[in-house]
Amino acid sequence: MGDAKTLRYEQLAADVRQLIDDGLLKAGERLPSVRETCARRGISPSTVFQAYGLLELHGLVEARARSGYYVRAQRRPARALPAPAVPNLEAAEVSVSELAFDLIESTRDPQVVPLGSAFPGAHLFPFESLARSGARAMRRLKAGAVTSALTAGDAGLRDALRRRYALQGVALAPDELVITNGAMEALNLCLQAVTAPGDVVVVESPTFYAALQVLERLRLRAVEVATDPREGVDLAALAELLDRQRVAACWFMPTFQNPLGALMPAARKQALVELLQHHGVPLIEDDVYGELYASERRPPPAKAFDSQGLVLHCASFSKCLAPGYRVGWAAAGRHARAVQRLKMMSSLATALPPQLAIGDYLAQGGYERHLRQLRGALAAAQQRAWRLVERHFPAGTRVTRPAGGYFVWLQLPAQVDALALHHRAMALGISTAPGVLFSADRRFVHHLRLNVGHPGDARVEAALRRLGELATEAASR
Repeated sequence: MGDAKTLRYEQLAADVRQLIDDGLLKAGERLPSVRETCARRGISPSTVFQAYGLLELHGLVEARARSGYYVRAQRRPARALPAPAVPNLEAAEVSVSELAFDLIESTRDPQVVPLGSAFPGAHLFPFESLARSGARAMRRLKAGAVTSALTAGDAGLRDALRRRYALQGVALAPDELVITNGAMEALNLCLQAVTAPGDVVVVESPTFYAALQVLERLRLRAVEVATDPREGVDLAALAELLDRQRVAACWFMPTFQNPLGALMPAARKQALVELLQHHGVPLIEDDVYGELYASERRPPPAKAFDSQGLVLHCASFSKCLAPGYRVGWAAAGRHARAVQRLKMMSSLATALPPQLAIGDYLAQGGYERHLRQLRGALAAAQQRAWRLVERHFPAGTRVTRPAGGYFVWLQLPAQVDALALHHRAMALGISTAPGVLFSADRRFVHHLRLNVGHPGDARVEAALRRLGELATEAASR
């Protein structure tokens, strides 16, 4: 029922967006009332509010107190979305580590404005509460628990995670979860469980550079599949690829994909899982941004549609609660035992104190309140970033408008070399993530990923303005 409701509000939002794009709803016009829309379409008020809220997030409508929702006037035409990539569908060796290391190193300097960072601002997280939870949990720790939690992880934390999955409509087997050293270990272990050196792994285009680093380390070959900036993986292109090439696994991020921020609608996630099940191909689902939605309901993971145990679902608390604690997990379906064996052979176990701290924090009942505050802060930060891009970046710049997370992906004019722009910005103390990092063949020469998840950092607005000026200078040459 929850999935159907999600589809209904997405469809309503898409229909209203089309009316605005076609000029049938003009700036300043009032949208149909919630009551009228409910009666006409046979949907609930909460579905209408979700749809109108999504349109508001994207800057298309605005709410007026005691009056309703109105089409928002645009001071200038809204930036177009970046064009989807057209990968060549050929398997490629991967070599991005040197560039990635340079980027990570650049974000460690606190004097650098971290637009290239992978983490939101540290002030957004409840570190004092986590510290109290850690101290309380360690005082209660019995000696025998130190070894009983090896490999699979703390039983209390795993039970808490299984309850959260159940609330999303995902039933996990009692022994399916393994706690890992962050999501990256979970993803590494899952990939190792279903591949061998030389195998082909399908990734999105663009894809997160850390995924490419893992493929490089494991001597796997990457094939990139076209990915829409709004709705994720092109299922027709993927089906064609699976028909003509042997694929060992797919590594996708269906919810707020990094770097695009794309969100696959629930129906497309279900179709993705069914397509891969038909071919017997495992899906490694990277869901680290799943809790950072800007609408009223959490988008279901692809794991929710898995009937054959072929979805290896990976996530962590690093982006939503506790950066630096390195507590992640894998729910690996039919491959759970293989993942646990690999975990035992590699790191044996995940450190117990951070697991206990997070488990205690969850038990205190403040997690949902923290998430609501975090989502609101990140959504507001994205709104500000979009306005700054509109004002200060050169004509022809395209930008994504994700419905969650904290990244925006820019496609700059063809005259702008994003890597050169990155180096110029770094000389001024501004980091970015140039697009060449996000593809095995370094195709995204004119693209940038920007982390705008730093609300309250006064440097960010000035940095975005200066970056836009640098891009405008480059575009005019």
